[in-house]
Amino acid sequence: MVKGPGLYTDIGKRTRDLLYRDYNADHKFTVTTFSPTGVAITTAATKRGDLFLADVTTQLKNKNVTTDIKVDTSSNLLTTITVDEPAPGLKAILSFVVPDQRSGRVELQYLHDHAGISASVGLTANPIVNLSGVVGNSCLALGTDASFDTKSGNFTKCNAGLSFTNQDLIASLTLNNKGDSVNASYYHIVNPLTNTAVGAEVSHSFSTNENTITIGTQHALDPLTTLKARVNNAHKVSALIQHEWRPKSLFTISGEVDANSIDKSAKFGLALALKP
Repeated sequence: MVKGPGLYTDIGKRTRDLLYRDYNADHKFTVTTFSPTGVAITTAATKRGDLFLADVTTQLKNKNVTTDIKVDTSSNLLTTITVDEPAPGLKAILSFVVPDQRSGRVELQYLHDHAGISASVGLTANPIVNLSGVVGNSCLALGTDASFDTKSGNFTKCNAGLSFTNQDLIASLTLNNKGDSVNASYYHIVNPLTNTAVGAEVSHSFSTNENTITIGTQHALDPLTTLKARVNNAHKVSALIQHEWRPKSLFTISGEVDANSIDKSAKFGLALALKP
């Protein structure tokens, strides 16, 4: 396994997972089953207000090739074919949506001890080309992420990021939206035995002069139960509790309260994921 700087999307990922992952205001149910031949079938249903969404995903694996076929309630068929390590450190991904003829995309990812590169291009006459790269090691990483529209001849995205990783902390700084906004994040492991960690994210927009501050924490009440909480400068307070009642099967309850409108109803979400 390569222990390098990773991909550009890994910069600040631990903080984002701490502050945003598993929080939701919907009711979601997911169940995964496996056939005797090893085919995985995942059925997901989500109730979002008065809207009901559902999808079925089938995953087939053959040596180093994984094929995911997903059908949703809008009659879209999403197919993703992943080839893991056709060459050392390389991953190839082909994805497309039926009936959208402009949705095809090919992506290549390469991981090295001192670099991580991702390149993707749309399968259209005038595609958007995405390219990101990171150099460094498992301690310090510097990278950039850009998208170029071949039809207009303009860069639609241009970001840069820096990440520092220590034994118990991760700090990152990114410049986004073509230099219009800056984001700083911090993740610190307080107690690895109880999976206790704290994190913070600060964003500033130069065009609007607005700041966004989010602070969060997590703590394992026991080896199977995790408690998370967060608060931001808009006075929105969120919390969740997640319990692994059997291996890989999770039950999550989350809620959010707006302190500026305490008279309004709080938002609550439920998520149940079942795996054999």
